[in-house]
Amino acid sequence: MSDWLLSIAGTPEGAALATVLALISAFAHAVFGAMQKGAHDPWLSRGAMDLWFAIYSAPIALLLLPWPSGEMWLWLLGALALHFSYKVSIALAYERAAFTVVYPVVRGIGPLITVLAAMVIFAERYSALQWLGLACLSGGILLLALRNLAEEKLDLRALKIGLAWAVAGGVMVAAYTTFDAAAIRRAPDPLHFLVWFFFITSLDFPILAWLRYRRMTHKPAPGPLMIRGAVGAVVGYVSFGGIMLATLVGKVGEAAALRETSTVFAALIGWFILRDKVGSRRLVLMSMIAAGAVLIELGAVR
Repeated sequence: MSDWLLSIAGTPEGAALATVLALISAFAHAVFGAMQKGAHDPWLSRGAMDLWFAIYSAPIALLLLPWPSGEMWLWLLGALALHFSYKVSIALAYERAAFTVVYPVVRGIGPLITVLAAMVIFAERYSALQWLGLACLSGGILLLALRNLAEEKLDLRALKIGLAWAVAGGVMVAAYTTFDAAAIRRAPDPLHFLVWFFFITSLDFPILAWLRYRRMTHKPAPGPLMIRGAVGAVVGYVSFGGIMLATLVGKVGEAAALRETSTVFAALIGWFILRDKVGSRRLVLMSMIAAGAVLIELGAVR
């Protein structure tokens, strides 16, 4: 399958597959984010998910696949550092502010920086229609965050700190998306790299979560937390694996922008599952985000 993926990279077929993968990744990431912010402490939730990432990946990586080359170890260690920084930023943001405020800020900042980085690093070019679409998508996401922010009644200081960490998280999204795209393109076998990526980058947070769990006065029951982690890791494979494969076969900037339609999916999850009120303004902003994604695709230069 790796040979087929490499053979369609940069072709119209690859671009079409990248679009599908990015949208699937967007939906999965909205679910993943809601699960991390849900009923449990976000540090524990992410730690449980990462533990299951390691459990799922270890037998394949350690027993069935060849060990990475020297160069690939450098890429994997770089990915570990970037994803650890992202996970810390998100956990700190979720600790202090609501999911509906934090998530759109993170997702709105990421694609803007990623597109600019892709232009420099991968020599990608975008049409005027795509820039308009990107402005609609990111602008709609950030306006949605402001709309949600206006309804928050939390401590103002905690909210500001949460937003600061959300901005940091958005910067890290752009950094790891660009870095991961470069890494998977350099890998001799993309699918082998993905397995090792999930194994290596999942070794940090279970340790932090365990240390945090030991210090807790009121410890949550481990059973539900482990179930959430097991399901969340499967969703995470689809989310993070999907976007990395999308950046392999298509444009990095396009894939990154389309993935941020996850904000629409997150709002729909809040509407239908969490029973959040949506209202006419949110519906308009969600439509603006979706329209931006459509313009990005319509303006694609193949």
